[in-house]
Amino acid sequence: MLICTGKLGAALAAVLLSLTGVQHATAADSQTTGSALTVSAQNSAAQARTSIQKAAAFLIKVQQPDGAFVPSQAPVGMDALVLRSLVSAPGIDASGPAIKKGYEKLLSFQLESGGIYKDSLANYNTAIAISALAAADKPEYRPAIDKAVAYLKGLQWTDAIAGPKGEKIDPNSAWYGGWGYGGMSRGAGRPDLSNVQMTLDALHDSGLKSDDPAYQAALKFISRLQNSSETNDQPWAGDDGGFIYGPSANGKGESFAGEYTDANGKRMLRSYGSMTYAGLKSMIYAGLTKDDPRVKAAWIWIRNNWTLDENPGIKASDPANAQYGLYYYYYTLARAMRVYGEPIITDAQGVRHDWRVELVVKLASLQREDGSWAGDKRWMEDNPVLTTSYALSALSDSVASLESK
Repeated sequence: MLICTGKLGAALAAVLLSLTGVQHATAADSQTTGSALTVSAQNSAAQARTSIQKAAAFLIKVQQPDGAFVPSQAPVGMDALVLRSLVSAPGIDASGPAIKKGYEKLLSFQLESGGIYKDSLANYNTAIAISALAAADKPEYRPAIDKAVAYLKGLQWTDAIAGPKGEKIDPNSAWYGGWGYGGMSRGAGRPDLSNVQMTLDALHDSGLKSDDPAYQAALKFISRLQNSSETNDQPWAGDDGGFIYGPSANGKGESFAGEYTDANGKRMLRSYGSMTYAGLKSMIYAGLTKDDPRVKAAWIWIRNNWTLDENPGIKASDPANAQYGLYYYYYTLARAMRVYGEPIITDAQGVRHDWRVELVVKLASLQREDGSWAGDKRWMEDNPVLTTSYALSALSDSVASLESK
């Protein structure tokens, strides 16, 4: 399908929106669940495709002459996010010259080591680049993917690799099995769940099987970030089933939702949405099933904290933080729920929510006239290229789930 830009694209999108009838679902097609209007899967997918066309047009329009989508000082991973969102989107022609030029630019950053980055953030950028290359599904990209995967596996904090000062990482360490922004052998510092989820996305997208040692080591790391005292040996672990960001430099744990002291004076860390969906998805990639107690606990947290109005949990330390990481939350939620394979979330009040339909409606309501999205400046979400890539990916995962048999 061709992508139309400018006024023509906006006009076409408006026509398509009116033809689909998604703005005026009939009583037979819809019912109210929570705060969103649940329409039929067919109409919801049509609404998503309209938003997808507008978003893709925006991203193609901002591409620079050299093939990049962001300025040269921006991380390589941002270009990779754009490419992955475009080639994964239904109804978008992924064989056009803009996409080809984008991939040529991305591959120009691959180093002899296999890493795909420049200057810094070696792990993060390489992981996203692998997912983008895998999404293109081109045999000629396979050597680059394999080389990059080997590079990522060499950056994992395990006892197989010495640290920056030659030390070995203890399997009992909270850092064991994780990935940071670069890699310990390059002095990049501590691991975190955001880097781990992106890395496991890359390994999964590359075709690596869940019994690979990299997943199993990562599972140890992931389990030590869950508020599940029965399966987590960390002293701060609670029992709500959600996840935190990562171990701090001293190994005591850190959450962007903050911490508190319980009735017994014990230091506790609050779970929050984007990391809980990241944890759920990562556990499934590592081979856990819905019957595993860690997966069950995460699902309970998700049911108890369902919302699309904020990144849940993160405002606990300050109500002003509610919108922090909102689009990253949508991005992670959609992929995690698609992997989990459950279309309905029943919340704490017993209300059933079709996450796909509600997410499509929410993103359509937030999309700007030019097809982009932009959020809070925290974590760069005021950058419309980054945020539109997140939203486009979330819509694509929603459509894939809605149209699956």
